[in-house]
Amino acid sequence: MKTNLRLLGLLYMLVAAHYPAAGAESNIFRRANLVAWCIVPFDAQQRGPEARAAMLERLGLKRFAYDWRPVHVPTFEAEILAMKKRGIEFTAFWGQHEQAFQLFEKYNLKPQIWVMLSETNLAQTAHVQLAVERLLPLVERMRKLGCQVGLYNHGGWGGEPENMIAVAQQLRTQHGATHVGIVYNLHHGHGHLDRFPAALAAMKPYLLCLNLNGMTKDGDKRGRKILPLGQGDLDLQLLKTIRDNGYSGPIGILNHTEADTEARLKDNLEGLDWLVAQLDGQPAGPKPQPRSWQPPTPQQPK
Repeated sequence: MKTNLRLLGLLYMLVAAHYPAAGAESNIFRRANLVAWCIVPFDAQQRGPEARAAMLERLGLKRFAYDWRPVHVPTFEAEILAMKKRGIEFTAFWGQHEQAFQLFEKYNLKPQIWVMLSETNLAQTAHVQLAVERLLPLVERMRKLGCQVGLYNHGGWGGEPENMIAVAQQLRTQHGATHVGIVYNLHHGHGHLDRFPAALAAMKPYLLCLNLNGMTKDGDKRGRKILPLGQGDLDLQLLKTIRDNGYSGPIGILNHTEADTEARLKDNLEGLDWLVAQLDGQPAGPKPQPRSWQPPTPQQPK
């Protein structure tokens, strides 16, 4: 399957070079389409719901994906109310929690529910079938709530595009679960970079959200797993691939560090603007200098 994806990727790049995707527009990266992600437990300032909503409003961000820890459970409702007050969409919710599901019903919210696939030692066909069976209770519950279910890549078997596609496809074909799709994170996709165009093309029919990250080759092995946008040497190429692919859904930007969330989101927004200008054929201008990250100091030879 991976070999087939590599061949598909080569074909994709050859075709794209001569026939740009119809309607390919960089406005997929517009502010209104951006989803703030990994900003609740990952925040040096440990903001509460009101402060977090005010921060997103200041930054001009209108969509929000909620990740949480047990300490945040008592403020689930306050978070929903703070976002509603400022007109910020509750786009997605990480994992499963009964209290959250009840609140979604109470406030008529229909966020995407992002979940990971479990690991086993089974052969591929049995592994896919078991993943489907384990997900079915959630899939059926979310069908009734009107929420989509996003299979979230987080490494391992469940993080491989081919496996997420297989599970989503089986849920759709065998159980009519057209509300099941894929949430893809670049920061968990360093191992897919050599076949990303093909993997993205294969995931596109299932893709519910695509979360950006500054990317460099083997960054996960060199202390550069999570970078601000614009600081990775592959960022412009990846954004061009995403734009030309024709995907038109939500685009996530993240903190996922111990930095001040507002500082990291600003760095990502400035980096994204710098990259998008180049996609539109404008001069690059000075490269943004991030406030929340500094490149590692090169080690001096001994």
